Amino acid sequence: MKRWIAVGLVAIVVGGIFVYNKYFRPGARTGEGPAESAAAGGNKAGGAAASGGRGAGRGGGGPTSVNGFVVVAQRLKEEVVSSGSLLPNEQVDIYPEISARITQLNIREGQPVAKGALLVKLFDADLRAQLEKLRAQEENARRTEERNKQLLDRGGISQQEYDIVTTNLRSTQADIDLVKANLQRTEIRAPFSGVIGLRNVSQGAFVSPNTLIARLQQISSLKLDFSIPERYGSAVRPGSSVSFQVDGANQPGQGSVYAIEPGVEQETRNLRIRARVNNASAQLRPGTFARVTLVIQNERSLVVPTQAVIPQTRTRQVIVIKNGKAEFRDVTTGLRTASAIQILSGVQAGDTVATTGLLFLKQDSPVKVARVITLSGSNTNAGANPNKVASR
Repeated sequence: MKRWIAVGLVAIVVGGIFVYNKYFRPGARTGEGPAESAAAGGNKAGGAAASGGRGAGRGGGGPTSVNGFVVVAQRLKEEVVSSGSLLPNEQVDIYPEISARITQLNIREGQPVAKGALLVKLFDADLRAQLEKLRAQEENARRTEERNKQLLDRGGISQQEYDIVTTNLRSTQADIDLVKANLQRTEIRAPFSGVIGLRNVSQGAFVSPNTLIARLQQISSLKLDFSIPERYGSAVRPGSSVSFQVDGANQPGQGSVYAIEPGVEQETRNLRIRARVNNASAQLRPGTFARVTLVIQNERSLVVPTQAVIPQTRTRQVIVIKNGKAEFRDVTTGLRTASAIQILSGVQAGDTVATTGLLFLKQDSPVKVARVITLSGSNTNAGANPNKVASR
């Protein structure tokens, strides 16, 4: 057993020596022998001079060649994309308040109706008869009150007897008001102008308070409900513009925010927002799904390429090339897109920042700008790249 262990150790040592000579010994990969290595060492200075200082930045002999970007103010736009729904401006389900038979049905399905128009009339003959009876009682009670008033003035009756008569009169008048209120419940009128939907009943049907007769919607203007992440809440206010796209529409629609939910939904941490949409042409329908785009910021700001920013533990830095030397500066960043980052402080317009070779630069090290790069396009749009914020 010990002999096999000794043989294994010898094999490991021999294998390690072979691997070192094959792959890790200087000149092993290029096939250099000792003489070739020495010759290469003698020509090293000449080779560096012939390279024109391309590797000098790494070795510290000459300026590091980098690409630069001149800080300029560009229009930076960030968009939040969310899913929303179109809702009618006003909507009501029409139910009867009492159980009765329909005697008149004035619903034209899918047609507009005016505010106050009579939609449904229920049977009310019994209530009208009761009203006539109470009116006769009221007339009699009124005459009795007038006679007792004269007797009270002459001392013919007591004040208590007169109070009983006046109480009977007021009670009869209250009963009349109650019957009138019940008569109003037999008439269902449109609470606002809109379009009536499909009816669920027919003439002569007996309905109860649980019977849905039809639905009335006001669609001349619509509501657009959607939600955004809570961190964008401070950037949205009443009057902010939104655009949306619905299936089947060639052009996107426009809306204006008019209401914001005061609190954030605890389950999703989203803020619910409601916008007003003009629908005078009636091309949009309530209940339609909409893809909403809300512009959070659209202003000119100082920007640098994303590769120019060096993340640190607590700060972010950029390397400004000034007088041929590298100068590290702490910066405050804002919006971020796929190609650019907004700079709020730390640099000024006209400064040149390095975008390549950042790992080989040190404070005050010599730098040579080989090429100045620019961002594609004059507008930097956060909504045109994968960094667009999506909310559900």
